[in-house]
Amino acid sequence: MLDPRGDLEIDRRERRRLIPRQYMPKQPPSQRIFNFDEVYLGFDAEVARREASRCVQCPHPAPCQLACPLHNDIPTAMWLISQGDFLGAAARYRLTSNLPEICGRVCPQEKLCQGSCAIGKHDLPVYMGRLEAFVADYQRRTIGSIPPPRILRPSGKRAAVVGAGPAGLAVAEELRKRGHAITVFECLPRAGGLLIYGIPSFKLNKDTVVQSKIDQLYEMGIEFVFNTFVGKDITVDQLIGNEGFDAVFLGTGTWINAKMEVPGEDLKGIYEASDFLMKFNVPPDYLPERLQGPMYVGKRVAVIGGGDTAMDCVRTAVRTGAEEVTCVYRRTEAEMPGKIEERNNAREEGAKFEWLTAPVRFIGNSEGWVEAMECIRMALGEPDKSGRRRPVPQKGTEYIQEVDTVITALGYWPDPTLGKTTRDLQTDKWGLILADKDTGRTSRREVFAAGDNVHGADLVVTAVAAARRAANTMHTYLLYECVS
Repeated sequence: MLDPRGDLEIDRRERRRLIPRQYMPKQPPSQRIFNFDEVYLGFDAEVARREASRCVQCPHPAPCQLACPLHNDIPTAMWLISQGDFLGAAARYRLTSNLPEICGRVCPQEKLCQGSCAIGKHDLPVYMGRLEAFVADYQRRTIGSIPPPRILRPSGKRAAVVGAGPAGLAVAEELRKRGHAITVFECLPRAGGLLIYGIPSFKLNKDTVVQSKIDQLYEMGIEFVFNTFVGKDITVDQLIGNEGFDAVFLGTGTWINAKMEVPGEDLKGIYEASDFLMKFNVPPDYLPERLQGPMYVGKRVAVIGGGDTAMDCVRTAVRTGAEEVTCVYRRTEAEMPGKIEERNNAREEGAKFEWLTAPVRFIGNSEGWVEAMECIRMALGEPDKSGRRRPVPQKGTEYIQEVDTVITALGYWPDPTLGKTTRDLQTDKWGLILADKDTGRTSRREVFAAGDNVHGADLVVTAVAAARRAANTMHTYLLYECVS
């Protein structure tokens, strides 16, 4: 595609001076705490054009483009939006991104593209993520669906994709475009991975935004096999041997919740983040069998952790009707890894925060339900190996906090099953698959991997970027290295 900007002559200083940042409307807190609809209401066409017009069109390579893991051509997209060519902007994003309608909603743009925006040195940066979502949504509404890409003639090769999350969906699409037959195996009842089962509906509409992407993949001829746990129900070796697949991609993500390892952690009323978010953010028929029963949530909820998952749990707990929801984090707010806007949204919705605090034990009643937790105050000591100052418990600062529901959101690890059941597949001591981050190649020549199960729990955009690189390598393997 040619650069529609051509040789632009714009007054960058004048743009900064004349065009203020546009307001992104959202549901008021008094309304949104009673529903799971998306909080942000999106731009209208005129506001989107004004906001995109704030872009000063940095010379190539633009800082925002370099900071995006997918290297989206953001300046050209902003120019097209400012000219009212929303379909052209959406097409521009789809050249490099499989999920612009999703990344525009859930990525931490303040740490990526927006964080590198030249305008941000003098003013608030351009609202790049919300504009990306706007044009992707506009395209879907205007055309009636996400337009399927052109598919090359059949290659005669078959690839199995294990995991229907962001990485798996991206690989499936990229390989199918190149003419390969693709079957996706998913252990849950629906496709989407964390897009359906992890990210709350008030951040990402599942019925329209995510389902439209799944519908597009079906339309492309990609097959899905659900409720099938590769490594238990069928092995990778069986996929290659018995089922006749020429290559296998592993995109299983990280779904094992990290444990606190404190007394009382097994009391009733203490839930892991993934189970809690699944239970309250998807329809009952989407849930695995083990989560089909009721889940009790009381009036005093504590969420342990400080990342985006913790904020998702906090805000979901508010919507269940809890009267008091407190986030407990062992470091300071400045060191919280999640998005600032998510904490601000949580505050608006009535959530409380306890910084430099950690539970040391949970206390149960006679029926085995949690009723309180003992916490201790922390102070930041010397930096650890990661460079972050280590939280140090302060003796004598223990106190009891009454709770009747606790949600632990301490991070995730990969399921070690694949490493244990796949011949010659190398993993590290934490269960992460050892794969080249540029090519996705593993210790097995016909097995590739990318995403969180390789680099640890991270962002949707980093999983998609790694998956696209792996898909390029798999395509070369299928055409030139694979002997059927």
